[in-house]
Amino acid sequence: MQELQIHKIELELQNEELRQSKSDVEAALEKFSDLYDFAPVGYFSLDEQGSILEVNLTGSAMLGTERARLAGRRFQLFVAPQYRPAFNVFLEGIFRGHEKRSCEVSLVSAGHAAFWADLQAMSATSRGGAPQRCLMAIVDTTARRQAEEAQRRIDIMGATNRKLQGEIVRRQAVELSLRKSEQRAHQLLGHSRHLQDKLRQMSHQLLLVQENQRKAISRELHDEISQLLLSINLHLAIFDSKTAINPKSIRRNINRVRWLVEKSVRVVHDFARELRPPMLDDLGLIPALNTHIIDFSKRKDLKIRFPAFRGVEAFEGDKRTVLYRVTQEALANVAKHAHANRVGLTLSYMEDQVTLDVRDDGVGFETANGAGPARPRDDGGGFGLTAMRQRVEGVAGRLAIESEPDGGTAISASVPAILA
Repeated sequence: MQELQIHKIELELQNEELRQSKSDVEAALEKFSDLYDFAPVGYFSLDEQGSILEVNLTGSAMLGTERARLAGRRFQLFVAPQYRPAFNVFLEGIFRGHEKRSCEVSLVSAGHAAFWADLQAMSATSRGGAPQRCLMAIVDTTARRQAEEAQRRIDIMGATNRKLQGEIVRRQAVELSLRKSEQRAHQLLGHSRHLQDKLRQMSHQLLLVQENQRKAISRELHDEISQLLLSINLHLAIFDSKTAINPKSIRRNINRVRWLVEKSVRVVHDFARELRPPMLDDLGLIPALNTHIIDFSKRKDLKIRFPAFRGVEAFEGDKRTVLYRVTQEALANVAKHAHANRVGLTLSYMEDQVTLDVRDDGVGFETANGAGPARPRDDGGGFGLTAMRQRVEGVAGRLAIESEPDGGTAISASVPAILA
């Protein structure tokens, strides 16, 4: 009886321990069930055909079907049709190995609301030799997908925006360039109109100069040649009337007629030399300039020095003509306006340039910009300077004019020339 009492006490103690263990297990099971059912992830157990064996409450909520109605249904029915082949391949791979696999598919709930789900699964063998099953966790990735899509759209919009910004900058640059081109075109148009007016004025002045030159030539021909020819004719008439009366006066009258003829020849020669000296073509620039300078200094009572580099005779004839005309015009301006006593004229060659320098010690003039290089004036008085500039620039040369009141004037004409 004592042993039975002791055994009874031991059994009661064991029974108490078993009840405590059962209570602990039930508490743990309840806790596990809570964790399993209310986890934020859907848990599924599938067989090899994809039939649902077990599912937690989160999983049934994802599929929009009660848990009791999901048992035995194939999971493929909730996979979007276009993703079912991929899911079948994924499921087959799970049962072929023991490694963990993942797959992302689109699932359709009972309410026909599609959502993206990330499937994480691996195979497991139940105790007691039960067939393998697939343990699968499902995470709703719709929000992540939407965020990724939104980010992708934002990136596309950002790239498009940057492209649009670049296009805006380019178009603004083009617009600015067009505006500048338009302003430049207006400026060029105004400048061309100004040049056209100047050309019209120059043409008018040129016509006036030509007309004045023709008038002067006509007057000279009338006053000089006509008088000489009339005098020759008169002397011939006298010579004819006196031939029979006084034969001794024949020689005296012949000498007088010869003198008049010689003077006529000299006048015609002077006219020809002023218009185009034959010496310029026959002998060259330096002899032609030397002859013109000697004659000009005698007529105008000027002292003119003329050192020259003889090598300049080797360059083109049109450039020689330009330098000759510039010399004529410069000396004419000295005689008309400068009231100078001395004139220095130099012809030199340096750095493939033949340069003609004309300097006087007379009265200068105010240039367009004050002291410094002068520009031809726009009034009629500056036509000679304009004509010189046009001649020099016509052979790709350069004309520089410096003048100061009471300081004299310096004219430099340079033309390109490559001398052997």
